[in-house]
Amino acid sequence: MKKVTTLTGLLMATALTPAFSPVRADDTTDKPKQPVEDIVVTASPIAGSSDRFATIVGQVNRDQILKNGGSNIADALGNTPGVTGTGFAAGASRPVIRGFDSNRVRVLEDGVGSFDVSEVGPDHGVPIDPLAIQKIEVVRGAATLRYGSQAIGGVVNTINNRVPLHLGDEPFTGEFSGAYGTGSKTGQGSLLMDATLGQVAFHADGFYRHTGDYKIPGGTMPNSYFHGGGFSGGASYFFGDSRVGGAVIHYDTNYGIPGEDVHIEMKQTKELFGSSLAINKGLLKTININAGHADYTHSEINNGDGTVNSTFNDKEWDSRAEFLFDAIGPLSSAAAGVQFQHRNFEALGEGANYLLPTLTKSAAVFLFTEMPVGDRLNLQAGARVEHVSIDGTPLSGIPTSRNFTPVSASIGGLYDLTDSVKIGLTASSTARAPAQTELFARGPHDGPLTYETGDPTLGMERGNSLEATLRYKADSFHFEGSAWLVSFNDFIYGRLTGQKCDDAGVCSTGGSGTLKEMFYEARGATFRGLEGKVTKQLMTTEEGGLSAVLLGDYVRATLKNGGGNVPRIPPFHITGGMDYESDIMDAGVRVKYTGAQNNVPVGDTTTRGYWSVDMTVSLRPFDSMPNTELSLIAHNLTNTEQHNAIALNKDEVTLPGRDIRFNIRTTF
Repeated sequence: MKKVTTLTGLLMATALTPAFSPVRADDTTDKPKQPVEDIVVTASPIAGSSDRFATIVGQVNRDQILKNGGSNIADALGNTPGVTGTGFAAGASRPVIRGFDSNRVRVLEDGVGSFDVSEVGPDHGVPIDPLAIQKIEVVRGAATLRYGSQAIGGVVNTINNRVPLHLGDEPFTGEFSGAYGTGSKTGQGSLLMDATLGQVAFHADGFYRHTGDYKIPGGTMPNSYFHGGGFSGGASYFFGDSRVGGAVIHYDTNYGIPGEDVHIEMKQTKELFGSSLAINKGLLKTININAGHADYTHSEINNGDGTVNSTFNDKEWDSRAEFLFDAIGPLSSAAAGVQFQHRNFEALGEGANYLLPTLTKSAAVFLFTEMPVGDRLNLQAGARVEHVSIDGTPLSGIPTSRNFTPVSASIGGLYDLTDSVKIGLTASSTARAPAQTELFARGPHDGPLTYETGDPTLGMERGNSLEATLRYKADSFHFEGSAWLVSFNDFIYGRLTGQKCDDAGVCSTGGSGTLKEMFYEARGATFRGLEGKVTKQLMTTEEGGLSAVLLGDYVRATLKNGGGNVPRIPPFHITGGMDYESDIMDAGVRVKYTGAQNNVPVGDTTTRGYWSVDMTVSLRPFDSMPNTELSLIAHNLTNTEQHNAIALNKDEVTLPGRDIRFNIRTTF
């Protein structure tokens, strides 16, 4: 522990920015340059620089998404400190932020829910493929209250322009990317196109990914393949300073569950609507309305005879209206909004033994404000009141309806100590209603191999948090860091008992059953951690720039009153590397150490630490095609054996071994 604390203390920084972020040569010449701001859209209703918020906003751009690789959002965020993934399968790895997963991390597509059942089980994927994503933002603090009470850990918003936000400067633009990887014989491709015709902007995209079972040290991980694709089409009409638009999206995938002899076939069709109406009357400036509806289904199928074990259906809609105001007294900006959600869930076949149909409805009002105090202090505050009703049937077989009214608030401030140093402090008290599985789970869950029992008497969960951040930005040295603490009343979690059960629910210690017994319960818990990133520009010439990066994260989570360790918490990570970037070539290397996880509760197993080396080289060799880039990307060059400490199947599943990937990308 002393060694870990020392290392993470040196690294204390929140680097929710990508690991591969070298310095461009044209930014190091003697010409005066305007600073490039990181414009964010999730952290505030008013788009602007990320440097004005007390918490640090994570951003991953298109180039970094393609180079990180992978078929899920968690893989795309793989170089973001504080963010890991459930790692259950190539097609199912949901983001985990600071040890918070499932019902505490809200995944969005262009500000609207992802409409899936990934929080019901770790074997269920999120139907958003990285090949279709332009940018990802990871947000915590006051702004999360704009999106729902199930965002205590944070918000992951995937941004893809499927409902166009702007008229293009050119009549037609596009991007093609393709890749082949050796580790799982990956073949993938994507095509994104945008067009402008008069006052209408159009967007269309399509993608496909085909991987075999991936290689691991000494062999191949059976049933780890992924086949998936999708397409979308959308348009927006612009009039004055207003716009209105919509899109239709289809996603279709087939992926195996490593360690088991089943695969999942998933389909989703989604409709999105987005508008921004310029009012400019009195204090009211703009009304933004975003909504979405989706029809989702997946089946869990035996590989041998093709019989369907379970089918999960989810029909869901989400709608938000946000009213933006001009300056009101000391407030530089303010927004008030309403949100309504409706969800019909059902499981068929063996899935009905696990969870009977549920109906979840919610209605909420929220506020968000920004207020400068003098020239150096900027405050943000948010509040949300929500009413949630959940109907389901617990183990007793008696239909039950529960109602909750979570009330949450957050306030943060960023102070410019000097022109180079900013310090931030955020305090939040956030409440969450228990989810359908936590209330009504009632039997065998074949995907994660658990026998789960919910508690229909659970009350609301509340987390009180405090986070301090520090930013230092000089010409050649950047530092971003945070230290944070969250204290929970009635933290809801799945407790493994150490017993094994059969499908009938007969459980015993050392029994012949294959299912791990799990009970959902609530107790006090404390989470604390450090995150950070340091970048140092080492050399700049007319040809290029060389920089070094060091980043890391650490989480410790315990139950109060001697309850032991919170289950499935990620170990610490430390990464160091160097980047070179020039007009014709970019290159980077990362050496990462993932620590051992020995702080586990009763019924869980420990996980060994491991090293990993990643490299990337990108060339733009064609003068006649300056927008074409060829990349060679290597993951786990040392081919080390790796296991994900937060995966329920960590003992049975080894993470991918060495993978060499060739990528081509061109824009037009």
